[in-house]
This record gives sequence, structure tokens and C-alpha cells, in this order.
Amino acid sequence: MSEVVHESNYDSLLDAFNPLKNRLNWLLLAVPVTLVFNFQGNVEMTFLFSMISIMPLAFLMGHATEEIALRAGENLGGLLNATFGNAVEIIIASIAIYTAFKDPDQAETMIVLVQASLIGSILGNLLLVLGLALLWGGIKFKIQSFNQSALSMNGSLLLLAVLALIIPAAAHHTGSNVTNENVLELSRYASLALLAMYGLSLFFQFKTHSDIFNSSEDSSHHEEPKMSIKNAWILLILATILVGYMAELLVHSVDKAASEWGMPTLFIGVILLPFFGNAAEHFTAVIVAGKDKMDLSLAIAIGSSVQIAVFVAPLMVLFAWIMGVELSLEFGLLETAATFMGVLVANFILNDGKTNWLEGAMLLACYVILALSFLLIPFEVGA
Repeated sequence: MSEVVHESNYDSLLDAFNPLKNRLNWLLLAVPVTLVFNFQGNVEMTFLFSMISIMPLAFLMGHATEEIALRAGENLGGLLNATFGNAVEIIIASIAIYTAFKDPDQAETMIVLVQASLIGSILGNLLLVLGLALLWGGIKFKIQSFNQSALSMNGSLLLLAVLALIIPAAAHHTGSNVTNENVLELSRYASLALLAMYGLSLFFQFKTHSDIFNSSEDSSHHEEPKMSIKNAWILLILATILVGYMAELLVHSVDKAASEWGMPTLFIGVILLPFFGNAAEHFTAVIVAGKDKMDLSLAIAIGSSVQIAVFVAPLMVLFAWIMGVELSLEFGLLETAATFMGVLVANFILNDGKTNWLEGAMLLACYVILALSFLLIPFEVGA
């Protein structure tokens, strides 16, 4: 084992923030700008710059997690990546739920924000990220192939999650004697089942059938750490604290910003928040697709959707249950239909184990149509 990084050397930690090393770090300037606007009481600008600042901070969290995962071994490293890969969504949703608990007058808006951001993360990864990856990779390579066996499990998990979304919505809108309490109870027990299934899928992926998921193109296990374990943890903790603070400012300003800009809260939650929160991850998936590393690209795009649908969403329902907030898996007819169609289209396009640029364009067209529906149609979550 090569330990080329000295624990007392903080140069690698400083390099992580250096905009000359990574251009995305220039957006870290949005953090102090957010604080200035928040001090001045400018809610709209506070919302805008807090959303922008989350983008580079999420990248730093991902970088720190990757460094820690390189030292943790394959199985634990995979679990770390799964846990922290969608940390921004978990932080934003948790703060929104806590806000609903502390201020019941804002509960409805906060529940809209939580549900919309979760749906948006699933759709963004399945349609926008995957579409861009297939389009960019398809422009450079006529036909690209990938590990169909590994992808089929994730596709099945997504369909399972969609089932958990469809049943509460269908029950509430078709049964005249179905109450909100019935839907809440169903959602909470379904969330327990989804979390159990997520745990079993990790055991399947990293233990009993790990050979299925090992790709010959993946050389990450041979990479040398660029940071000491101490510096990696410092970076992870610092970035997480900053993301949490920016997310708190964002959550508390979203309602007024949406009102001032004439923009539906649903559109902000479904389209804007996932885009900025997952931007760094989006870039990675597209870049590796351009290098014909489709297994890695799909693992990022599809894997992130699976984590949101089968882990983060049910986790937030249970957290809300503990806090006494009525958050269910009934995400509204428009959102549920959009998710179902997104999963269906993505599974259908990827079922042959090969991709091309036209399939990427189809996914992007789906995303544009859905984005316009959330922007132009005045639906509310649970409506």
C-alpha cells in the first residue's frame, strides 16, 4: 500500500478549493455573496446564489467521498458512495421537513419542496443526465455497449419504487372512502419495504453477485489517493456543513422567491434544485460517456436515480413520520405519471444493451416536455 500523502500536509486540502485546479471552484464565490444578500434581507438573491453555491460544494463532497472510498476497500467504498452520492437531496429534504415541523404554516410548501426535489432528482438523472451522456457518447462513437446484466437490477428497483408511488396516488384518487391517514400509513410501511429492498440490493451488488457488476473498463480500484485520510474527512465535514447552511437559506427563501419570480414552487423543486445539486455528478457522467465508459456513466445516472427512489425518498418519509410531519409517497398525479413514463422510457431504450445518439436525443426531448409541464401547468403536489 502506497501512502504518498503526508498527514501533516494540507496542500492537497487547499488544492481542493483552488479554482486554478478546478474551474468549478470559481462558483465558491457564490457562498460569501449569498451571506451578503442574506444579511441585506434580499430573499430572491439569497435563494439564487445559495442554489448556485451548492453546485461546487456538492462537487467537493463527492471528491472527498471518492478519496475516502479509495482507502476503504471495494465494498465499503461502494456503500460510502451510495450514502454520500445524494447527500445534497438528503440535506435539503431534511431541513424542509424540520422547517415544516417547527412552522406548521409552512408545512404545505415544505412538503411540496421535498416531494418535488425527490421526483426531480429521479427524472433529472434518468432523462437529462442519461440523455446528455448517450448523446455526447453517441456523437463520438456510433454504437456504445454496456453491461446489461448489471443494469437490469437497477431497472427493476426503479419499477419497484414507481409501484410504491403509483399505489398511494391511485388509491387516494379512486377510492372515495380512502383518507389521508390511510395513504400515510401505506406510505410509511411501503417505505420500510423499500429500505429493506435497498439494503438487500447493496448486499447483492457488493457481496453475493459482485462479479456481475465488475467492469473491465473500471480502473478506479487502481487509483492512488491524492489526499490524506485526515484531509479527506476535513473536506467532507467542511463541505457538508456549508451545504447544510446554504440549503437552510435556500429552503427558507424558496417560497418568496417563487412568488416574486412568478415561478411555480413545483418547477423549482423538480427542475432547478436537482440541476444545481447534482451538476458535478452530471458532468462526470457525460464526460465518461464521451470516453466510451458507458458502464461507469450508467452507474452514475441510473444508480443515482435508484438511490433517490429506493433509499432517500423512503428515508425522508420515515424521518417525517418521526417528526410528526405528514409526508407520504403520494406525490400527485402529474409527478407520478412523469416518473412512471421516465422509468418506462429509460428501461425501454436501454433494454438491448446498446446505445446511440438518437436515443439520447429522445430522452432529452422527454425531459424538455416534462419540464415545460411543470412550468406551465399549475399543478400542486398531491392535487
